[in-house]
Amino acid sequence: MQTSSDRHEYPAHWEADVVLRDGGTARVRPITVDDAERLVSFYEQVSDESKYYRFFAPYPRLSAKDVHRFTHHDFVDRVGLAATIGGEFIATVRYDRIGAGGTPATAPADEAEVAFLVQDAHQGRGVASALLEHIAAVARERGIRRFAAEVLPANTKMIKVFMDAGYTQKRSFEDGVVRLEFGLEPTDRSLAVQYGREQRAEARSVQRLLQPGSVAVVGTGRAPGGVGRSILDNIRDAGYTGRLYAVNRAFPEEQKTLDGVPACRSVRDIDGPVDLAVVTVPAAHVPDVVTECGEHGVQGLVVISAGYADSGPEGRERQRALVRQARTYGMRIIGPNAFGIVNTSPDVRLNASLAPEMPRPGRIGLFAQSGAIGIALLSRLHRRGGGVTGHTGVSTFVSSGNRADVSGNDVLQYWYDDPDTDVALMYLESIGNPRKFTRLARRTAAAKPLVVVQGARHGGVAPQGHAVRATRLPHATVSALLRQAGVIRVDTITELVDAGLLLARQPLPTGPRVAILGNSESLGLLTYDACLSEGLRPQPPLDLTTAASADDFHAALARALADDTCDAVVVTAIPTVGEGAAGDAALAEALRSAAAAVPTKPVLVVHVELGGLAEALSAATSTAPQADPAQTTAPATPGTAAEAAPGAPSAVTPGPSAGTAPGAPSEAVPSSPVQGAAGAAPHAASGGASAASPPSPSVVPAPAGAHLIPAYPAAERAVRALGEAVAYAQWRREAADPGKVPEYEDIDEKGAAEQIAGLLARGQGLTLGDRETCDLLGRYGVHVHRALPAPTPDDAAAAARTLGYPVALKATAPHLRHRADLGGVRLDLADEEQLRRAYAELTELFGKPAELRPVVQGMAPRGVDTVVRAVIDPAAGAVLSFGLAGAATQLLGDMAHRLIPVTDRDATSLIRSIRTAPLLFGWRGSAPVDSAALEELLLRVSRLVDDHPEVVAVTLEPVVVAPHGLSVLGASVRLAPPPARDDLGPRTMPAY
Repeated sequence: MQTSSDRHEYPAHWEADVVLRDGGTARVRPITVDDAERLVSFYEQVSDESKYYRFFAPYPRLSAKDVHRFTHHDFVDRVGLAATIGGEFIATVRYDRIGAGGTPATAPADEAEVAFLVQDAHQGRGVASALLEHIAAVARERGIRRFAAEVLPANTKMIKVFMDAGYTQKRSFEDGVVRLEFGLEPTDRSLAVQYGREQRAEARSVQRLLQPGSVAVVGTGRAPGGVGRSILDNIRDAGYTGRLYAVNRAFPEEQKTLDGVPACRSVRDIDGPVDLAVVTVPAAHVPDVVTECGEHGVQGLVVISAGYADSGPEGRERQRALVRQARTYGMRIIGPNAFGIVNTSPDVRLNASLAPEMPRPGRIGLFAQSGAIGIALLSRLHRRGGGVTGHTGVSTFVSSGNRADVSGNDVLQYWYDDPDTDVALMYLESIGNPRKFTRLARRTAAAKPLVVVQGARHGGVAPQGHAVRATRLPHATVSALLRQAGVIRVDTITELVDAGLLLARQPLPTGPRVAILGNSESLGLLTYDACLSEGLRPQPPLDLTTAASADDFHAALARALADDTCDAVVVTAIPTVGEGAAGDAALAEALRSAAAAVPTKPVLVVHVELGGLAEALSAATSTAPQADPAQTTAPATPGTAAEAAPGAPSAVTPGPSAGTAPGAPSEAVPSSPVQGAAGAAPHAASGGASAASPPSPSVVPAPAGAHLIPAYPAAERAVRALGEAVAYAQWRREAADPGKVPEYEDIDEKGAAEQIAGLLARGQGLTLGDRETCDLLGRYGVHVHRALPAPTPDDAAAAARTLGYPVALKATAPHLRHRADLGGVRLDLADEEQLRRAYAELTELFGKPAELRPVVQGMAPRGVDTVVRAVIDPAAGAVLSFGLAGAATQLLGDMAHRLIPVTDRDATSLIRSIRTAPLLFGWRGSAPVDSAALEELLLRVSRLVDDHPEVVAVTLEPVVVAPHGLSVLGASVRLAPPPARDDLGPRTMPAY
């Protein structure tokens, strides 16, 4: 690497893997003296036109002096970065620090000239944009604040790279050259540009995995059985529309096919491109397979093989080597130890997984880090497990296994604008980058529902195969932050499926008002109680009696939906003796037709042992005459009447809005049996090829666009799903106007920065003393009530005279601090006699003054004691928390949390989010507190932490909120060098 004469050691932290615009990957790293040959080889492959644009003159080859200049850097004033694939350069960028006259300079000069060169074969892949982000981050680290670039007017591509970056720019033209100057500090626009590029690149990288034109299964056994052979059979039986290959080095030379699938001994032997390789060989042989795939140009890998980080430290190192090797060739990896991937689109029909049957096509996207949970989710959606019947299918499924490369964040990027996915369901055992996940989740949830269940949430340890950064935040806090981002957080996979089915089938409710009707009074009352438990506002149940007919249900549902005081309807039903399937079909059609008349309100059914009704509701059947059997393309299999799959999904605007059904149009079954059979997706039969499942000849599907009505076996499950939908719809409405971060004229941001810098000069981290804490908080308009130490009774009396009576005497020892319930606080001491008596009582009860650390403080107006905290978590970022003070709140964990910076709307909702919030708003006749003053305090603390990331912890306790104003009676602040913010830096993939 660099020689001893260089001013700085090789900056390894500048190395990064990036995802390019087309979904491929490249490695960005500093250029060193060892890269001379690579640089010359790279330059020889650049066209004469690109060389002309770079040097403003014909420049066929680099001289020895050029090579020396472009490979010898001090990593301060002269820096060069290269983008590499397969170890070879595909693009370079460099900056040279310049002074006022454009001549070479050193610090403190803060401007640099920047120039790029991209190999022609890789232009248009977003390489230059990625390099600009990285070289800008390097320049900021080295004290450079502005870039200047001179570009020929004809070099429109490079001009566009600079102009589209989002930085504040100045453009001029002289001597036939365009000169661009721009600051390097991130702006809202530059971050938006960066996030947009990130989304498109990562979505494209996942799309290449889920929509491959050709697939090779590496490790396919010659005999039936085994992982590789099973996956090959599953891909073939699902009706995969692309080219499929079986690969096994043990195949005889003369073997050309395997069960009709082209067979090869190596990926290299395949005649034609391979987009995706499914790797099932033992872990020891995977590196050879990756090399073959990389050299053949394979775009991505699904590694089913185990024996990596899931098997201990040695396996973890093997996993790191696997990722590094794959990225060398620009390939992305799902896995290792993955269950596989599924795409039910009729244009793809890919079941590259261990699931023996292809899931039904639908509008739900599934992501699972656990293969076992992935199996359970697919099974429940396929069978509508646990009594939740119906036939809402899957658009895509990804089981990430050890999540070494492709993660839930990448899949979220893909689902965000995937027209085939309306609802996203995720099972997560770890969140590798909570800050990024929260950002992506907020954006996704604004377009379509995102439902998440998190496993291993109480163990405190990530699964063995997952390498994630530690977080100090408890699970309840992480859960609250996810909900703030619009994530629908549930606790079990049953709730995950329940909520997903409702959100995929029905419109979002516009409010919490629920009508209940049915033929069982008891079931109606259970539903009513469940609604109250979920915070909904149910109307008294309407009992239609057990004699109710299908027409009675239709009329009652129609009236409920027409009622302006109703936002959703729950229908309860018990079996009608003797009617059987015909009665089920009649009731289903009655409910469907009534719901179709008012498509803006959700309808749910709670059924008791009514399998026939549930299937009829899911298929949205009618009692119209049976179709001519001659028109159907295949006989219906018993029990598959409700399995008719939809036709090709139509492109829709992502996500539901209040009053619209997410994905209902494309969920609807085609309007004729012929169309239904032709459009049905293949359904893998065990041990054979797939065949389309036509609608049952006994029923005719409902018209296209009809809502599917979800049916639940228990009232609490239906109502819990409805409660989540109501809360999500409310979040969607509020997210449209997130509020603003207010400005306060009395904030002394500059003074606070100077004070913090001076304090940190003492050491790496420190907790401020009382005076320093008060001074710093005071610069942000947070004023702490003065407290004077009282080591003796005489000192206490003197402090009281200074402050003025009445006063409070407090013990501040750690075991007594903020524990008024233990008796360490005496209030309303009106004179010196009472003060000395209280002092004697405290020392008699708890020990010597040196142990108690007593202080005297002036009395504050009576109010409600609260606590405000802010902390910077290395994984999740800055978090503001609020709750009532006292042991009861700590015991119950009744704290609310918001991500910093907090907006005015966030502050308003924060104080109302705790369970004990009624105590702040006049509970049982008490005076309401000054909520406006409390909200302002929260906003000021948020501003302090956001403006100064060196403030890593703030605690205000207690904050006594009175009917008019508030008093901060105790405060502590901790400073430390700010943790790295990877969300503000250039785009990178997780490091290995």
